[in-house]
Amino acid sequence: MTEQTVSEKKILLASPRGYCAGVDRAVDAVEKALDLYGPPIYVRKEIVHNRYVVETLSKRGAIFVEETHEVPEGARVVFSAHGVSPQVHAEAAERNLATIDATCPLVTKVHKEAVRFAKQDYDIILVGHEGHEEVEGTYGEAPDHIQIVGTPDEVDSVEVRDPSKVVWLSQTTLSVDETMETVDRLRQRFPELEDPPSDDICYATQNRQEVVKTIAPKADLMIVVGSANSSNSVRLVEVALDAGAKAAYRIDMADELKPEWLEGVTTIGLTSGASVPDILVRDVIERLKEYGFPDAEEVRTRTETITFALPRNLRAALKKMGAPAEDETGRRQPGPNHTC
Repeated sequence: MTEQTVSEKKILLASPRGYCAGVDRAVDAVEKALDLYGPPIYVRKEIVHNRYVVETLSKRGAIFVEETHEVPEGARVVFSAHGVSPQVHAEAAERNLATIDATCPLVTKVHKEAVRFAKQDYDIILVGHEGHEEVEGTYGEAPDHIQIVGTPDEVDSVEVRDPSKVVWLSQTTLSVDETMETVDRLRQRFPELEDPPSDDICYATQNRQEVVKTIAPKADLMIVVGSANSSNSVRLVEVALDAGAKAAYRIDMADELKPEWLEGVTTIGLTSGASVPDILVRDVIERLKEYGFPDAEEVRTRTETITFALPRNLRAALKKMGAPAEDETGRRQPGPNHTC
């Protein structure tokens, strides 16, 4: 390896990347619940789709279950950032569970849109991946009015009652480009198709895809840190390849990097999905140093300032216990024993 080759090597680090406001809020909710009530705290599904986060919280005393009936009666359970259907809320009430709803507010917005359009008797086309927790939760708000469409090719099978009363909604973590391709196909079939009142695809998903599109054409290799069940992480790999990256791979952790991926590579693009803590990205940078890559240079396309407050009942409990609270915007407020 010549000195010139080493000097040519670089890592282009995407910013923004990693935790979005909804993920930060959800993980914080579990941590605060463990601090306040002690273990065990039950969590329905993975709080966010990241293996490291789930394993870390498990070590602290969080118990992850698939369904509500697995939570002992009267216990405390956190609902994940992806949201749940009204049926799940009803099941929790029947079992007398103390619930903390950590659904991302942007997902809650889509739920409310589904309820509103169902009340107006619209046919709702939900663009999303069937079986994903977020899609299951939204679908559960109005199952008699919603049809799920996963790809543009599925549009041809959609049937509606009144072509003049059709609206589309979407899973928040999809590829913007693929979603709009599906919507364009829907509009060809249903010219009066209505758009959601506001953009359903999460700001953080769009921002992470935007910076990847900026980096990918310059990259011999794009590495996306994120878990296999993280929709937005998987989409980032697809976005990178579509935007011109010569190769792109998703990994959970630095140990999954394969030396053969780096052969002949001088420029690496590096990003992470919206449910990934930045420690995992830093570990990848340290591992790449072993292969002659220097410290990463940041490529920033947006600056994110959005924060979400903790679930209301958890905020109230923290305030009652004298812990530092938050206001409605999610900004930390000094508690009685805290000084700024």
